[in-house]
Amino acid sequence: MSEMTFDRMINQMTPAIYESLKQAVALRKWPDGRRLSVEQTELCLEAVIRYEVENNVPEESRVGYLEQRTCGASNSGAGVSPEMAGLGRDVSKG
Repeated sequence: MSEMTFDRMINQMTPAIYESLKQAVALRKWPDGRRLSVEQTELCLEAVIRYEVENNVPEESRVGYLEQRTCGASNSGAGVSPEMAGLGRDVSKG
């Protein structure tokens, strides 16, 4: 596919097509159940990423987004001290 055709496809992509391509990449299958080839997966993923950038999709809604957390952050949900997790003792002294 030529770059000009790809650009045109991105510019004409509807939100419904975007969601369909995003689902196809996630499942590695077309809506009719046929498996995507490696090349199809790569092309669909590139189209999804380009659509997200060009349409200002919020970062946290983009494909592949991972929330960054720091070790021991209060919002991590762990709520376990290092001692309780067994990190504060020397296990070699049995």
